[in-house]
Amino acid sequence: MSERMAPLTLTDSAASRVKVLLDSRGKPSAGIRIGVSTKGCSGLTYTLEFADEKEPMDEVVETKGVTVLIDPKATMFILGTEMDFVEEKMQSGFVFRNPNEKGRCGCGESFHV
Repeated sequence: MSERMAPLTLTDSAASRVKVLLDSRGKPSAGIRIGVSTKGCSGLTYTLEFADEKEPMDEVVETKGVTVLIDPKATMFILGTEMDFVEEKMQSGFVFRNPNEKGRCGCGESFHV
């Protein structure tokens, strides 16, 4: 039987940033939760939040010392996605490289599959 591919991968930079955020939160966390919501001109946007506990249907990705919980409603939209953290002169933030995206809005805030 072949090993199942993780629905989401994290770069070293993203994992390091998640660790910093979880450590600075000031209370225990189950990890971070990733989801998608309807927003923007293309239809969907990624959501990130601290997770106090694992929900029964969450997809769990444990990698590079962090736990990422994926909202079950988001799984089909982000399969194969790589999460990165990028720091540039004028901005920094998480970047999602999603092979399922068919397009993005002009401002880059939302996407569609």
